[in-house]
Amino acid sequence: MSKFWIAPSILSADFSRLGEDVQKVLSAGCDIIHFDVMDNHYVPNLTFGPYVLQCLKKYNICAPIDVHLMIKPVDNLIPVFANVGANIITFHPESSYHVDATLNLIKYHGCKCGLVFNPTTSLDILNYVIKKLDVIVLMGVNPGFSGQKFIPSVLKKIVLVKKLINNYSPSTLIEVDGGINIDNIKDIADAGANIFVMGSTIFGSKDYKKIVKKIKCRLNVLTNIKK
Repeated sequence: MSKFWIAPSILSADFSRLGEDVQKVLSAGCDIIHFDVMDNHYVPNLTFGPYVLQCLKKYNICAPIDVHLMIKPVDNLIPVFANVGANIITFHPESSYHVDATLNLIKYHGCKCGLVFNPTTSLDILNYVIKKLDVIVLMGVNPGFSGQKFIPSVLKKIVLVKKLINNYSPSTLIEVDGGINIDNIKDIADAGANIFVMGSTIFGSKDYKKIVKKIKCRLNVLTNIKK
């Protein structure tokens, strides 16, 4: 039976009360906190840095922190994020001068590592590094802003990555980031995803417990079908 994790993206959280808001989504049943780092260079938006993560840790946020680096160059900030509490660090292959060396750097600092692929980015690099990856992240939207619609063709990409994982690296997880909602999460899970990054769907809800229950209900329906 597959295991699923819900990862709310704090990009959509209320930053006037970030610690409290994050604690509420975790209490509602979410599993991982997704931390989108954007530099207004690799992507057209500017978000937050290591200090915000350090503050969350001081707020006693104990859930795994999944740091998605949308920055270029990427290597200099990896040790910093690892030191302030990141558990998973992922990056886009285009943002690294030496992808293999960057993956080794993440592991050296004690974090799980992953590569992130935009909707039109080739998967060819997986032929060389897939066995090193704890997670493969597939963007359901073009990165930069929350609230975008899921790009349907990404479903085929999830299926393809799932086949590669089954053949070469069975322990690697698939994470899908962007555009996930109640209506499409079942299809995304059915294609092979394990981790679901959801921003506005969760933080835009007036009742976190209610929306998380609906999400888990959708995933449980899928699980029951697979038994």
